[in-house]
Amino acid sequence: MKGIFVTFEGTEGCGKTTQAKLLADLLSSMGFNVICTKDPGGTAIGEKIREILLDTANFKMAPITELFLFLASRHQLIKEKIKDKLDAGYIVISSRYTDATLAYQGYGRGLDLNILNELNNCATDNIYPDLTILLDIEPEKSVERVKMRSAYSNKNDLAVSGDDIDRIEQELIGFHTRVRDGYLDLWKRNSDRIKLVHADDTIENVQAEVKELVIDVLEKA
Repeated sequence: MKGIFVTFEGTEGCGKTTQAKLLADLLSSMGFNVICTKDPGGTAIGEKIREILLDTANFKMAPITELFLFLASRHQLIKEKIKDKLDAGYIVISSRYTDATLAYQGYGRGLDLNILNELNNCATDNIYPDLTILLDIEPEKSVERVKMRSAYSNKNDLAVSGDDIDRIEQELIGFHTRVRDGYLDLWKRNSDRIKLVHADDTIENVQAEVKELVIDVLEKA
């Protein structure tokens, strides 16, 4: 079987990481070779870039600086992991990818979408997902989820402190609304690849819908 590339997208707190891990565990249990990663991050270099991007001390970061850091991490991920694993027939699952650049730096920051598309092509060697699952949730609810997660981690002395809501999560609600609107526009324009799943539901119900979408792609591969 040729490799299959699945990405999860959505605003902060929509459950991307949770659903990506659940899907990876499910597919592994079914006998598939699976790798689960994240963007930005996923490599030693990418994790360093991720730290810079999310550090609240970097609130003065310019949109273009932010853009190129995301692209640099993504290119490293392509070169170190994604391309080779797809060539080897793996199912590659990533929390965020190119659509995040369009939603966040395009719709959110106001950068030109045509230029962003060209830069995405360059950063990814034109490698794009077979399926993108958009976990959609209203911005107010997504922000509330982030706050609840932070409060829980702080209360239970977890590795991530409750004070560590990251730089992008701390953006004003207007920014998160623009990002969500951007994702919905991308979904409407690319409905053959991007499938919308309502994230304001139980983890189990969302997982069941995700499973159905992924199995459909696998059956057609």
